[in-house]
Amino acid sequence: MHTASPATSPGKTSVFAGVTSYHWLVVLIASAGWLFDCMDQRIFALAREPALREVLGRAASATDVKDWGGLATASMMIGWATGGIIFGMMSDRWGRVKTMVVTLLVYSGFTGLSGLAQSGYDFLAYRFLVGLGVGGMFGAATTLVAESVPAGFRSLALGSLQALSASGNIIGSLLSTRIQPGQADFLFGFSGWRVIFFVGVLPALLIVPIMFLLKEPLAWQQAKAQTRAGADPSKHLGSIPDLFRHPRWRRNTLVGVGLGLAGMAGLWGIGFFSPELISTALQGEPQKVVDLVRGYGTALQDVGSFLGMMTFTLVATFAGRRLAFFGAFILCLFATIFVFRNLRSGMDAYWMLPMMGFAQLSVFGGYSIYFPELFPTRLRGTGVGFCYNTVRYLAAAFPPALMYINRALSDHGVAEPFRMAATILSFIFVLGLVTLIWAPETKGQPLPED
Repeated sequence: MHTASPATSPGKTSVFAGVTSYHWLVVLIASAGWLFDCMDQRIFALAREPALREVLGRAASATDVKDWGGLATASMMIGWATGGIIFGMMSDRWGRVKTMVVTLLVYSGFTGLSGLAQSGYDFLAYRFLVGLGVGGMFGAATTLVAESVPAGFRSLALGSLQALSASGNIIGSLLSTRIQPGQADFLFGFSGWRVIFFVGVLPALLIVPIMFLLKEPLAWQQAKAQTRAGADPSKHLGSIPDLFRHPRWRRNTLVGVGLGLAGMAGLWGIGFFSPELISTALQGEPQKVVDLVRGYGTALQDVGSFLGMMTFTLVATFAGRRLAFFGAFILCLFATIFVFRNLRSGMDAYWMLPMMGFAQLSVFGGYSIYFPELFPTRLRGTGVGFCYNTVRYLAAAFPPALMYINRALSDHGVAEPFRMAATILSFIFVLGLVTLIWAPETKGQPLPED
C-alpha cells in the first residue's frame, strides 16, 4: 500500500501531474465519508418537522413544532461545533484515518437512535450526539486529502470532495420520496421518519475500507515525529492556543471564522429551512403532496449545490480563492432573498431551490479548499476544525432566531412573517464579503509550515 507523499511543488503544467491511483482512492473514500455525513444532514432537515409533530403530540401547534425544529437544529449545530473542535485536535494527535473511523461510528450510530426518540428532549439529545460525529468528519477528511495529494491537484481534489457531498444530500432527499417522513405506520408500526433515521446507520459499513486501505499522510507522520523529538518545545500538535500565538495563524484563524460564520449561518439558519418554506407555500395541500415536493425540491436544491461547489472549485483553481468567495457571497445574498420572497408553488420549488443551493453551497466548496491552506501540518486539523465548526456555536443561534423573528412578526400582524424573517437574516452574507479584506490569497502556494 502506498503511503501518502508530501505535496509536490505547484508549478506543474497539469493539475493531474503526479496523481496516482492511491491519490484517487484517498479522494473517493474521504468523499464517501463526508457524502454520507451530508446524507444524514438532509435526512434530518426533511424528517425534523414530522418527527417533532409526532413526539410533541397533537396539543403542539404548528408554531410550536417550528420552534422545536429551530432548537433541534441548534442542538445539532452545537454538537457539530463541539465535535469539530475535539476531533480536529484529535486528528492532529491520533491521525486523520483513525479520527475518520471514530466520527463515522458516532454520527451513523446516533442517527439510527434518533429514530427511537419518544419526546422532544430525546430528539434534541440524539441530534446533539449526531453533531459530534458530523463535525469531526469534515476536518479529518479534508486534511487527509490536502496532505495526501500533489499540490497542483489539491484544490480540485478538495473541491470535488465537497461537491460530491451534494450527492449525499440528494440521496437523503430521494430516500424521503420512498420513505416519506410524514407517513404514519410506514413499516412494522414505525412512522416514516423513524425508518429513514434507521437507514442512516448503514454508512457505518464504510469503516472497513477506511481502516484497511488508507494510510496516514507522510507530512503528518513527520510533524508528529518532530514534535515528539522536542525540536521546538513551543510548537505543539493539535493546540488551539497555538492558533493564536503567532500573528500569521491568528489572522488566518479569524479570517476562517468570519468566512465560516457567514456561510454556515446562512445555510443552516435560512437555506436548510427550505422544507418549511415549501410547507408554507403549499399550505392546505395534502401531506403526501407536500412530502413529495419537499423531497424532489430539496433533491434539486442539492443538484444546484453540486454545480455551485464545482463552479467555485474551477474559479478558485484557475482565478483565485478570494475572487471565488467574493462572487459566491454576492450570489448567496441575492438568491436567498429572492427565493424566500417569491417561492409560491411546487413548480417554483423545482427551479428556485436549485438556484439557492448553487449559491449557498458554493462557499462550502471554498471551505474545503481554503481552510487546509491556512495552517501548518501540526495545526491543520485543529485549524480546519476550529474555523469550520467553532462558528456553529454562533450559527446555532440563527435557527431559533429565525423562529423568534417569525413569531414576533406574526404577533405584530406582519404579512408572511416567515419569509420576512428569512430576508432579514440573509444579510449575514455581508460578513463574508467584509472578511475578504483580510483574507490571504493561497492560489499556487504550497501548504504552509512553520
